[in-house]
Amino acid sequence: QAHMVESGGGSVQPGGSLRLSCAASGRVFGDRAVAWYRQTPERQREFVAVIASSGSINYAESVKGRFTISRDNAENTVYLQMNNLSPEDTAIYYCNFFPRAVWGPWGQGTQVTVSS
Repeated sequence: QAHMVESGGGSVQPGGSLRLSCAASGRVFGDRAVAWYRQTPERQREFVAVIASSGSINYAESVKGRFTISRDNAENTVYLQMNNLSPEDTAIYYCNFFPRAVWGPWGQGTQVTVSS
């Protein structure tokens, strides 16, 4: 069973950028869709972006035009490039398979903090 490892989070000022990485051990992403999710104490875990094995992509409305999801199957890694970050993007970011019915175990996530 895949074990997700997220990395790349940090603290940035509004308007800044970060690039998150999601690596899976125990199972290659292969033909599975992989998504990014985020969670704060005030909000339930919410969908951010998904990329299918075909390369088809979908984003949450709140991040369209600012975030870019990509995948490198050879490296078994999925990325999330986040630009023009705002304080509302502050959250712990997680990756997992998509949709919910095929979720595997959750990793530790990576903290993203946007503040001035």
